[in-house]
Amino acid sequence: MLNRVDIAEQLNLQRPNLFREAAYIAGEWLPAIGQGIAVRDPFDNSVLGFVPSLDITHTRAAIDKAHEVQKEWAARTAKERSRILKRWFDLVVANADDLAKILTAEQGKPIAEAKGEVLGNAGYLEWFSEEAKRIEGDVLPGSSANQRIVVLKQPIGVCAAITPWNFPNGMITRKAGPALAAGCTIILKPAAQTPFSAIALAVLAEEAGVPKGAFSVITGNARPIGEEFCDNPKVAKITFTGSTAVGRWLMSRAGNSIKRLSLELGGNSPFILFEDANIDRAVKGVMDSKFRNSGQTCVCANRIFVQESVAETFIEKMREAVGSLCLGRGTVSDVTQGPLIDENAVIKVEQHVSDALEKGARLICGGKRSLLGGTFYEPTGVTTRK
Repeated sequence: MLNRVDIAEQLNLQRPNLFREAAYIAGEWLPAIGQGIAVRDPFDNSVLGFVPSLDITHTRAAIDKAHEVQKEWAARTAKERSRILKRWFDLVVANADDLAKILTAEQGKPIAEAKGEVLGNAGYLEWFSEEAKRIEGDVLPGSSANQRIVVLKQPIGVCAAITPWNFPNGMITRKAGPALAAGCTIILKPAAQTPFSAIALAVLAEEAGVPKGAFSVITGNARPIGEEFCDNPKVAKITFTGSTAVGRWLMSRAGNSIKRLSLELGGNSPFILFEDANIDRAVKGVMDSKFRNSGQTCVCANRIFVQESVAETFIEKMREAVGSLCLGRGTVSDVTQGPLIDENAVIKVEQHVSDALEKGARLICGGKRSLLGGTFYEPTGVTTRK
């Protein structure tokens, strides 16, 4: 296995220290000892590196430190919290190329798409750095002439965040930004497939001045870490982006201690095209929605309804657009479609296509694994139109 320096050189990182085989717990870096959890490049299944497999003891240590630090963090002025978040934003932007390379290496999406994710979602840090200064209360009229009701907004405390592998950078900044701006602290459990993006962000957060323990990144078995998030009384809120099944489990488990929850679960989105629409723009919209990140997004179109009078025109234009996609390693400049994240994802796509064909659909294009091998699957379209 290549060591960290070799991997950083292979990725051509300007700042090799952004790639760390470690977790960041309570302000301390815990390196992967032995092999830990292997993180693989979905392009060829090669091992990029390892992160530590941490347990409930480490989770509790992170929660305890976050609970301790939260009071001091909340006591800082909004202007100071704002300044630190803005510095974090500036560091993310300055290191966007390296962050994109790390993201593509562990997730597979094309480098231009990865950099778009990094820069676009860095905006959450910038936005909430300003919103930190605008957390205002209200003075309301009371029920009698000599009463006024004062409403104050206060941080809820320690937040636990669980993020997915499809947008491993963006899902973090959109959760950490508002939490830290409000005066909360946050513990992050990134997806096992894509922890290095989270760890790189932690390096920059530390540089920006986020207090030790206010932002932790824990790697390990998701189930016991999630259970500790749900059961520990020091955790006030859980935010999760991922599957409906896991979201349902978190809601049930966290309900025992009546924690606040923010759940962003599986989408179910129709794309509807009427005959008076601009067909070329509609095709571009479908391509941007359905084929971005190799279709691995929670907001992509699940099905497309097209008015009969323009159906054939639309199908032909879609066939041409899908056929123009270029599969390959995300770092190659003309590649527009990377691999699926793992073998399970390929099997799921095969099952969807097979189910559609068995129920009478016909292929427009694709429909099988790519000759590139690995977890590549041909961009595919099916229609129920005969």
